[in-house]
Amino acid sequence: MPDDLKWYIKDKHVKTTFIQKLPFAKKKYRNYLPLMPFAIEQLDVSDYDIVISNSHAVTKGVITNINQLHLCYCHSPIRYAWDLYHQYLRESGLNKGLKGFIAKKILHYIRIWDLSTVNRIDHFISNSAYIAKRIKKVYNRKATVIHPPVDTSGFEFCAEKEDYFVTASRMVPYKKIDLIVEAFNELPDKKLLVIGDGPDFEKIKAKAGDNIEFMGFQKFDVLKEKIKKAKAFVFAADEDFGIMPVEAQACGTPVIAYRKGGALETVVDKKTGLFFDEQSVESLKEAVSEFDQISQSFDKVKIREHALKFDVKVFCENFQKFVIEAWENK
Repeated sequence: MPDDLKWYIKDKHVKTTFIQKLPFAKKKYRNYLPLMPFAIEQLDVSDYDIVISNSHAVTKGVITNINQLHLCYCHSPIRYAWDLYHQYLRESGLNKGLKGFIAKKILHYIRIWDLSTVNRIDHFISNSAYIAKRIKKVYNRKATVIHPPVDTSGFEFCAEKEDYFVTASRMVPYKKIDLIVEAFNELPDKKLLVIGDGPDFEKIKAKAGDNIEFMGFQKFDVLKEKIKKAKAFVFAADEDFGIMPVEAQACGTPVIAYRKGGALETVVDKKTGLFFDEQSVESLKEAVSEFDQISQSFDKVKIREHALKFDVKVFCENFQKFVIEAWENK
C-alpha cells in the first residue's frame, strides 16, 4: 500500500493473504505470482452482500456465493499473460533458455486460471472503452465503462504558459520517454523538461541534447507547477487510460498524445490537444511542429472544463449509481 493511501485505511479492517508474511514479499511480491491465484481464493468474503474487486491481475478471482453480488473494476486482463505476452517475455529476457521455459509454463497456467474466474463475476466495469474491448476479446464479456477518478482539484489552472514542453513518467520501456527524447534531440530549438525516474533513467538521459533537462523524481508541488506552466504535455505511451494527460488538461495545458489507447477518450484532437499517428521520431516531430503553428488556437479554459469530466466527484457519482442499479436488479 503506497504511503499516501495509508490514511484511508487507518481505522478500517484490513485482511491480507498469506503472501504478506512471506520473505521479501513487500518488495519482491512479483516473485510470488505462481502463488497469487491460490492466495486470493483463500480470502473469505462470505460476510458481505456486495464484493467489489479492483483488478489488473488476480483480485477478481476471489470466491463468492450465489447470494452475493460481485462487481469487478477491471483495469485490464493480465497484460503479461495475454496481449503483451510476447513483448513481456522479450523485454524481460525470458523468451529463451531455462528461465524462459519456466516463465512460459507459469503464464500458461495463469491464463487457464484467469479464464476459470470469469464466471465468478456478475458485472465487469472497465476504466476505458479501450479496456472494454480487451475484456470482450479475452473474456467474451461486456463491460460498462466508468473512467477512473482524477483529482483535478489538485491541479491549478494557468492561462499564461512558458516556452517549454514537459513530459513526466517512470522511465520504463513502454512509456516511450526515449522516443520523446530522440524527437526533441532533432528539435534543438524546442526546450523539453523530463520529470521522473526509473530503471532506464541514466540510459535515456545519456542520449539527451542540451535542449532537454532531466529533473528526476520531483515532489508533487514541483510536478504540478511545471505541468501547469508548460506550453504542452507530451505523452507517447499506449496506455489503458492515462491519468497524467487529464491532470495536464486540468491546468489548461494542451496534450500532444499518441493516437491510441485511453488518450483517444481523454484528449480531443485540435481542441484540448493534438495527436500523432505513429510511435516514431518523425511522427512526433511533425506533431510538435504543427502544435507550435496552432498553439494560439487552444482555449485553455475549455481544456480545463474538459478535464473536469473525469473528476473524482464524477467517478463517485457514476460508480455509486452503477452499484445501486446492479444490486436492485440482482
